[in-house]
Amino acid sequence: MRLNRVHVETRVGDSDQLSLDGGATNHVARVLRLRVGQPLVLFDDSGSEYDAEIQAVMRDSVRVRITGRREMDRESPLAITLAQGVSRGERMDLVVQKATELGVRRIVPVMMERTVVKLDDAQATKRQRHWRAVAVAACEQCGRNRVPEITPPVVLDDLLSGSAKDAHAGNLRLVLDPGSNLKVRDLAPPGAGVTLLIGPEGGLSDEELAAALEAGYHGLQLGPRILRTETAALAALTAIQLRLGDL
Repeated sequence: MRLNRVHVETRVGDSDQLSLDGGATNHVARVLRLRVGQPLVLFDDSGSEYDAEIQAVMRDSVRVRITGRREMDRESPLAITLAQGVSRGERMDLVVQKATELGVRRIVPVMMERTVVKLDDAQATKRQRHWRAVAVAACEQCGRNRVPEITPPVVLDDLLSGSAKDAHAGNLRLVLDPGSNLKVRDLAPPGAGVTLLIGPEGGLSDEELAAALEAGYHGLQLGPRILRTETAALAALTAIQLRLGDL
């Protein structure tokens, strides 16, 4: 029997009992419709997962008893940062969901010249929360016990600037470029992790691609066909994980 997995924002630690936070309460009581006595598995970004049993379901909270703990870290040994050009609605959600399943450790939404979606500060904050919820749900499904970091949206110039480069220091930096001769099979194991930059619908402009290459990114080709942004992200991540990670 497959147990329901639920993410909690608070650390479980050595607790014997726990009152679930608001999001977890809603998921357990209203989405999964679990009842007193039913088992579930909790995870809290520590790398561990916890067996639990529901003790009480109330209007605004769910109380559980912790019955066991396992060290079960299913993270990829390859630290991948996906710098994804922001795309519309379900396309971006799909990328966040599947990138989480494929083991990406960090997602940076990037606003570019051909980005159709326009976000003010309030909208950007709302979308960041939404994308994190998508990632949490993906972790609950795929068995990851650590939710990937999702940063606030940034403009490409900021991603490529000196201060942002420090966050990617030591990483093999790749940008999808149909004109490049470099293929995934040619990649050597990086000293640290990998940063993968992918454009939105319409891809990067010539100027943006040139700026990325100037900033130390290497062009990467995914074959002779032009892929949609969401297809490109999933194909590139899968191939890189197969070549350098844990697939």
